[in-house]
Amino acid sequence: MTSHNPVEGSVPRSNEEIAARVKAMEAILVEKGLISTDAIDYMSSVYEKEVGPQLGAKIVARAWVDPEFKQRLLADATSACKEMGVGGMQGEEMIVLENTDTVHNIVVCTLCSCYPWPVLGLPPNWYKYPAYRARATRDPRGVMAEFGYVPGPDVEIRIWDSSAELRYWVLPQQPAGTENFTEEQLAELVTRDSLIGVSVPPTPAGV
Repeated sequence: MTSHNPVEGSVPRSNEEIAARVKAMEAILVEKGLISTDAIDYMSSVYEKEVGPQLGAKIVARAWVDPEFKQRLLADATSACKEMGVGGMQGEEMIVLENTDTVHNIVVCTLCSCYPWPVLGLPPNWYKYPAYRARATRDPRGVMAEFGYVPGPDVEIRIWDSSAELRYWVLPQQPAGTENFTEEQLAELVTRDSLIGVSVPPTPAGV
């Protein structure tokens, strides 16, 4: 998914600088015998292929096609996710927030970067920036506009503050015209940003 820095005034490091710092830290840890290169490769593979927003997308797609699963998800997100084999560290206690025609939810962690890793993977850099954490609570509509989403003036915006004890994520609305899509096709529409609430799933071309 495309990396996007929506927060005016934040100063992210370049991808090259971040990569260089990570490699340097890995080299030190390996040299000191604190971790092996095999362990590093394994963890990288897990977070690239097995843990990430694609899992959250599959859960959302299931909720869109299965009303009973949707109700279980809204009642007890942690248990419902486990039904689909999703859970673990940083996802012990989760709550799913349903977007509707009249309510739109957006998630932030005002203290640090608490985030439901099993469902959304690692948090994007912008989610951790102090500028996002401040603006999401003060000017959520402005933040969403920078992601290309402008909710109607009558839509209530609700801000939810994740913590180490309780992590929130969003059940976005199913795009109009996708009622006949398969579960797999629907999952492809769900983005990480829509699971945080700063955006919504795109309506497919031609629908």
